[in-house]
Amino acid sequence: MRSRETLLRLHRFRTEEKRRQVADIEFMIQDFTRKFDDLDAQVKFEESRTGVSDPSHFNYSLSAKSARARRDNLLRSIGELKDQLGEAQLHLANEEQELRRAEMLAEKDAMGFGAAMPLQVAAAMR
Repeated sequence: MRSRETLLRLHRFRTEEKRRQVADIEFMIQDFTRKFDDLDAQVKFEESRTGVSDPSHFNYSLSAKSARARRDNLLRSIGELKDQLGEAQLHLANEEQELRRAEMLAEKDAMGFGAAMPLQVAAAMR
């Protein structure tokens, strides 16, 4: 019975850890998206300020160019994080399923021991 409790605690811990990972990745995606929007606004402001919106133009703002590069890097990072989020959600679903199985087994064992005890007591009384 002790090992069953340990197994349940292990599955609960793993499930909570997967939930934290999913939440962390979702938070990072939101944060990167906000930063992306800020950099995009900065690029548009610089382009409107200088009147040059073509990055290959010789008079294109260096500030806009560096902000554009950072923005593009953030966009790639967001895409990679979305891939990681999909994997993390899959792992979470699998771990939740394992936890349900372990809980059902523990419930079965508890019910089995509870039903077996009166029979043992009844046999001992004879």
